[in-house]
Amino acid sequence: MYQTVELFSQTIACSLCFIEDIVQSTMIKKCLGLEGDLDDAGIGYEPSPFAKRIGIVKKTDYKVVEFDKQYKGDKKILMICTEERYMLMANGKKFSSGNHPVESCHPIMHLVNAGFDYDVATPTGKPVCLEMWALPQKDEVFLDFFNKTAKPKFDAPFSLADIVTDEKKLSQYLCFFPPGGHGAMLGLPEDENLGKLLGYAKEKDLFIMSLCHGPAAFLAAAKQEPFPFDGYKIACYPDSVDKQAPMIGYVPGTFRSSCSF
Repeated sequence: MYQTVELFSQTIACSLCFIEDIVQSTMIKKCLGLEGDLDDAGIGYEPSPFAKRIGIVKKTDYKVVEFDKQYKGDKKILMICTEERYMLMANGKKFSSGNHPVESCHPIMHLVNAGFDYDVATPTGKPVCLEMWALPQKDEVFLDFFNKTAKPKFDAPFSLADIVTDEKKLSQYLCFFPPGGHGAMLGLPEDENLGKLLGYAKEKDLFIMSLCHGPAAFLAAAKQEPFPFDGYKIACYPDSVDKQAPMIGYVPGTFRSSCSF
């Protein structure tokens, strides 16, 4: 009886391993919509059709907020974006990423409505890389703002390196905003100028805001003394969720490392 149960258990274990191997098969994943396609450049993978269906909205929940008071000052917000697109995964494949368009524009839409103006900067002034596959295609209000207001700034951003070395340029801003998207993990966490900017913002008691993967950019300040965020708690996208992303094909493989503080 014991031998029969043991044999049955071994058979079940082998069957489960076989099923897992089948599910991980590229062909099967493709049939199930769990395998992403290469981007237009043929370099990196976009999320799978299934991941796009459950993770990307066609219309946002943006609603105009009527503010009792409008900002009347001349200080602006500086959005700090990545100029890198491809994230190398542990299996050697590349994820076609960038900053998330909704996570970049939604907060700014509200702030513009409140009377603020804004600029966009990347580390060297190269165009912003965006996850264009995440654009909400049926949101007319969002697309109007994106195309008329945001895209020109994304296409021709300022150089963060130039801003940091010019006190006059720095003094234009009262808030610094690295938006979300996995692209916030590309180039920004290692950028020394961004680290100096964050240290400057803390020293001058200016505003710093971010969301989702955006706080990965705060790692740029790791060498600042004192560390600007010492003693703070930061709410951001957790590594534990990112570890599940390959299962549904949101990313083409597991991450090589985390961006934990």
